[in-house]
Amino acid sequence: MISVDLIAGARPNFMKISPIIDAINAAAGEGKAINFRLIHTGQHYDKNMSGSFFEQLGIPEPDVNLGAGGGTQAEQTAAIMIGYEKLLMEGNKPNLCLVVGDVTSTMACTITAQKLHVKVAHVEAGIRSGDWSMPEEINRMVTDSITNYFFTTSEVANESLRKAGVEEERIFYVGNTMIDTLLKHRPRFQKPEVWDKIGLEKGKYIVMTLHRPANVDQEEKLKELIQEIIDHSGGLPLIFPVHPRTKKMLQNLGISHERLHMIDPLGYLEFNFLVESAKAVVTDSGGITEETTVMGVPCMTLRDNTERPETITEGTNELLGTDPKAIKPSMEKLFSGNWKKGQIPHLWDGKTAKRIVDILLQKLG
Repeated sequence: MISVDLIAGARPNFMKISPIIDAINAAAGEGKAINFRLIHTGQHYDKNMSGSFFEQLGIPEPDVNLGAGGGTQAEQTAAIMIGYEKLLMEGNKPNLCLVVGDVTSTMACTITAQKLHVKVAHVEAGIRSGDWSMPEEINRMVTDSITNYFFTTSEVANESLRKAGVEEERIFYVGNTMIDTLLKHRPRFQKPEVWDKIGLEKGKYIVMTLHRPANVDQEEKLKELIQEIIDHSGGLPLIFPVHPRTKKMLQNLGISHERLHMIDPLGYLEFNFLVESAKAVVTDSGGITEETTVMGVPCMTLRDNTERPETITEGTNELLGTDPKAIKPSMEKLFSGNWKKGQIPHLWDGKTAKRIVDILLQKLG
């Protein structure tokens, strides 16, 4: 029987792994068996950042939790590698280690698997921002340099892999598993407490998320960014689920405003309920730009680059950069009704995980 380790370690991973588990289970129902072991590295260990995702997305309890916990990049990488290496060396090596996305767990388990002669498949391979200051970019590059099978979300990703010398027969353009999850659970989105608490109305508020070091690690820059958003958001409420990293900075700055509602991180179903009904989203997250593109919600990305250019060329996303002064003209464009409508990229159709599992059965069977 084919055996596969599915690696999940941080909040974005769970959305990408969930439909793959569904597709494996569906294939088993048709007599095509893949034996999988779900491994939670413990990279995100806060319940709001990981635990609730397992419940809401119907992901089974992990077979193994490596319990890596927090620490520096190096400490976390080392803890994951030590934990996964021990697991593999105890026996029952899989035919394949399947990693998703670009977090520390992705890179750490890829290196560990390859050194113990376990093949690796990378879901969301080939995406690049070109920004080496982002840990995620290093994770992507290292992972893709030693991956066996590349599952991609776009033709841009395919091309970056070809330029790196990856043979065509190892590149599989399958679509986006995160969109599989979004489309499956969209009818189940749940109204968060904040909705009734402050009387939110569809299309009459803005959602914010900020967590990248370039935006939140410099106190004055963060303060100016938030002030510009407050000043130019058309008098609308601003709903800001605060990442733990950002919360610490905001407490030091003492930022507050009657329209700025800073709340704890939300579960998947509650957060996307907010996004779907928002006037717009202001973010520095890559994954959210994909979800807003599919839901047709205007999105402003506070970054100088993106690894998901299709959300700009085809979707509803615009790259503003990190200069706070870019917020005013973008908000003016939004409120004048001139924001682009966008379209859904090719193969972002909810069937990506099935394509992946079909390919795994063909390659490993």
